[in-house]
Amino acid sequence: MTVRTTCPYCGVGCGVLASPDGQGGLTIKGDPDHPANRGRLCVKGAALGETVSTAGRLLTPRIHGAKASWSTALDFIADRFTDAVTQHGPDSVALYVSGQLLTEDYYVANKLMKGFIGSANIDTNSRLCMASSVAGHRRAFGTDTVPGLYEDLELADLVVLTGSNLAWCHPVLHQRLLAARAARPQMKIVVIDPRRTATCEDADLHLPLAPGADGHLFNLLLCHLHDTARTSAAFLPHVTGFDAALTAARASRPEDTGLPPDPLRHFLDLWAQTEKTVTVYSQGINQSDSGTDKVNAILNCHLATGRIGRPGMGPFSVTGQPNAMGGREVGGLANMLACHLELENPAHRAAVGAFWNAPRMASRPGLKAVDMFRAVEDGRIKALWIIHTNPAVTMPEADRVSRAIAACDFVSVSDIRADTDTARLAHVLLPSAAWGEKDGTVTNSERMISRQRAALTAPGQAQPDWWQIAQVAQRMGFQGFDWASPGQIFAEHAALSGIAGGLGSDFDISDLASHDYDALSPVLWPQGPTQRGGRFFGSGRFHTPDGRARLVPVAAALPARRPDRLTLNTGRTRDQWHTMTRTGLSPRLSRHLAEPYLEIHPEDMARLGLMPAGLVEAKTDAGCAILRVLPSDAVAIGHPFAPIHWSGQTSSAGRIDALVEARTDPVSGQPASKSMQVELRPFAASWFGYCVTRRDVVPDCDYWASAAIPGGRQIEMAGAAIPTDWSARFRNWFGATPDMTLVDPARGLFRAALSDEGGLVAALFVSDQPVRLSRAHLGDSLTRPDPAILAGHPGETTPDQGAILCACFEIGVNTIMRAIAREGLQNVEAIGVALGAGTNCGSCRPELRALLARSLPVAAE
Repeated sequence: MTVRTTCPYCGVGCGVLASPDGQGGLTIKGDPDHPANRGRLCVKGAALGETVSTAGRLLTPRIHGAKASWSTALDFIADRFTDAVTQHGPDSVALYVSGQLLTEDYYVANKLMKGFIGSANIDTNSRLCMASSVAGHRRAFGTDTVPGLYEDLELADLVVLTGSNLAWCHPVLHQRLLAARAARPQMKIVVIDPRRTATCEDADLHLPLAPGADGHLFNLLLCHLHDTARTSAAFLPHVTGFDAALTAARASRPEDTGLPPDPLRHFLDLWAQTEKTVTVYSQGINQSDSGTDKVNAILNCHLATGRIGRPGMGPFSVTGQPNAMGGREVGGLANMLACHLELENPAHRAAVGAFWNAPRMASRPGLKAVDMFRAVEDGRIKALWIIHTNPAVTMPEADRVSRAIAACDFVSVSDIRADTDTARLAHVLLPSAAWGEKDGTVTNSERMISRQRAALTAPGQAQPDWWQIAQVAQRMGFQGFDWASPGQIFAEHAALSGIAGGLGSDFDISDLASHDYDALSPVLWPQGPTQRGGRFFGSGRFHTPDGRARLVPVAAALPARRPDRLTLNTGRTRDQWHTMTRTGLSPRLSRHLAEPYLEIHPEDMARLGLMPAGLVEAKTDAGCAILRVLPSDAVAIGHPFAPIHWSGQTSSAGRIDALVEARTDPVSGQPASKSMQVELRPFAASWFGYCVTRRDVVPDCDYWASAAIPGGRQIEMAGAAIPTDWSARFRNWFGATPDMTLVDPARGLFRAALSDEGGLVAALFVSDQPVRLSRAHLGDSLTRPDPAILAGHPGETTPDQGAILCACFEIGVNTIMRAIAREGLQNVEAIGVALGAGTNCGSCRPELRALLARSLPVAAE
């Protein structure tokens, strides 16, 4: 039976058709009827069926590491929370939740904390990605509302992508945009990014802005709009604060942007002269200690021109998580109330309290994420419940956060695995249902509510998160948590939204309260008596006391820099997600970029004495990491980039948020994750190694990074001290003496392999230089035996396909380059016809285009 559900990755909210294969897995296809993706899936979504294995799953509750019954574990949590509240007050407890939760889970957690425990100490990892957008919306519009729709990107004549690597982070939306431009070639795409990302490959104009200068750029645009008479005389009466915003914007200078005069002028003129303009922004804007101001600088330009709430125009915040929007709708942030009501508003609190029959409504905002873990550290928070997130990896100053969690009086963690960095610190572990096993709703970036439906039975004793929270609430003696299904929770949430709508909230889905939940199709909110779906604010009416939008004066500033350090940017890779708890299970998703790395300009490398494929030690005042060196002129000199995905389970020292200091935006509380002042120096490795193995191995060496391959794992490794006996080290790691060995002491070379009746158990390759061999070939060796395994390369009759570029069809760089040269391929479409690369999700098309640009001159000679 095929189940219509929704992808659990980015905020695009793609529809998925999931069909159980009868062996515990799923066959995955894109849902052609879902309006967000129309059948498309990115490579992560397409690989979902490879990530539903129950191997390694947490299957029973645990207390202090020992198995326990659900009743015992829930009683224990309820008792510890009750004791903390009784002895130290409501603010001594906290929940830290996640955009991975379904809206129903979020609603129950919010209701428990804010209405019954009586504290707003509930925050979410969305604080790390979308809080500045929320704060900017509320300052400008009076409410946290995304005004536009995805189709606006297709209807626009100009789409500006700023702080957004859409091609990698929201691939399906990026493909929709490119398809629209192909149909209307007059459409222009501008990318504003200090890095030359994959998204830039498809842009008509790339502006390599000085890192952090976004506020200056949009301040200059506001001035240009005024000076060229491009503001809207018809719309300006619907806003306040224009003069003050313009005066503040005058302080920004063109040289602050770091852009040459001609491209800057071209952009200003293009934006000013193109009415149907959409400005898409994401983490490059939000993850800043001035992120809210940057958001408002963008909103100021759209409000001043009236380019909002009409087809093909408007500011558009794209969310990073599948249900960041749903969490915002139920008040999942510490400073919000359910249904876009205001926690600080007595009338709003009273209405929600009466609806919930709440005994103790929170009366003030709770602690935002960074402050919450500070309170855990200093003992103000005595009991902490972490649900579906991994703050020991993802929070800034991750080492400090880990120590704080470890020292907390009581910590409960709900997750699908027991071995995450955070789960290892818990007193109580609760097994949660995973994607594919739970029912509920999510809301995507354009306000579309979609059902996530179960296609598999949860393994062991795993339970949905809403059930876990409701059970604890009942054990704490609270009424109103006795739902039998997520549909009942959704109906309650929808009914509350009707009350909110009566108080003036934009979020009203009350017409869905009696809808058939099981049959619910994707639907845009609002769905209430006064408005259904569509855009917001085109009429000039906003959710402020006077009904007018507010332009906010933005005093733009560049991030502080230290002359002895470089400025580190962080972000996502194409094929991985968060800390790889799910995507890390798929071998093909690990083949694109398989270990933590530092993308750094060759001039910086030369100055610092770094070598290609060597290792670099990165240090900040918060912590350190060891990363592989990846030379690239796509990053600016002095501004390296590192991805965020590696945890203590997949690397020895790749946790990037250990480097990130806890500098936060004063309005949103969002940490600055893209402007760390980092000290770099070569890691003095005496040896480098690579292995493939069927066994679970954690090498005892200074550096290692592990990734899934068919049938097992591959491990990159290195060390400062050379072991005295490599054969002994091999036995220690893999449990037996190798049956094949190749040694060359002069080159520091050691190669060994071990097999049994099932085939290859392990093969280890060691050198005094970064190991050069065919990782794609060796990655298949556990399932395709090679008697010449120690050669490290395929034989002459088996060409080496090189590093995987197209993950959908597992096509390597060498294969593509050979086809370009042999067949004279001239464009991405021709590559697709010849090899299939780039014809499925399209995520690799920008890289194919860049490969063509490098390869064609060679092929023509």
